[in-house]
Amino acid sequence: MIPFTKAHACGNDFLIVTEEAAANHDWANLTRRLCARNTGIGADGIEFFAWIGERAGRIRLHNADGSIAEISGNGTRCVAAWMARERGFQPGDEVEISTDAGLRICRVNALKIDGEFTVEVTAGMGVPSFAPRTVRLQSGRAVNGVEVSTGNPHFVIVADNADLSVDGIAWQQIGAEICVHPDFPHQTNVEFLRIVSPAEIEIRIFERGVGPTTSSGTGSSATATAAIAFSGCQSPLTVVAPGGAQTIAWSGPGTELFLTGPASLIARGEAWHS
Repeated sequence: MIPFTKAHACGNDFLIVTEEAAANHDWANLTRRLCARNTGIGADGIEFFAWIGERAGRIRLHNADGSIAEISGNGTRCVAAWMARERGFQPGDEVEISTDAGLRICRVNALKIDGEFTVEVTAGMGVPSFAPRTVRLQSGRAVNGVEVSTGNPHFVIVADNADLSVDGIAWQQIGAEICVHPDFPHQTNVEFLRIVSPAEIEIRIFERGVGPTTSSGTGSSATATAAIAFSGCQSPLTVVAPGGAQTIAWSGPGTELFLTGPASLIARGEAWHS
């Protein structure tokens, strides 16, 4: 049996499995099986975890399709919540989490137990890099956006209409094509943003290796970067995805971006393995 914890951040759900429990397994195959929505437990990915200190851990993220992702902002916060639960950390405590995108420091802001064990976490997301870019679709249509790296790749498109479509084309269709576009040899996450006010934006996410998701921490961070850098938005910026709101604080180019939002532990269990 493989012990797991299921967690979510604004509906973006993950399984947390220790490296010890997953030893002698092919992690990609295990992830595909356990993350399957109808025949498995169901999740957007698995965070494979190992303690490397009293307040420090290492994670390796596999997307639901088995591919490796450098980092998930929401998944990292879920792991921080799990660490807090395991070690009894309290508001004000910080944990260090090593990811494939580098070290992330997460601060516990508040704890709440109400059907779920929920932790509000502020995560340092590193210094984003960004630049305007145009992608040409197979139809010949040019899509303008901003390429952003928050430790993993993103392409952010302003789609200021109620359904976040682009020139009448559904965001899901545009996202699916750009995600695997030849311009991005390692594929890319794709976000669509609508400006509500200088202090708030609404977003949709097409996540590499997953598809449409209810939320994304790195996606919220990347979209906020583009909105603050090019669209007149201000920090702190509220980013509203279908799964809920997160807050981004960023002082501009060359400075670290900080992501704040909830992460909830919802279940523990054991999975059969072959």
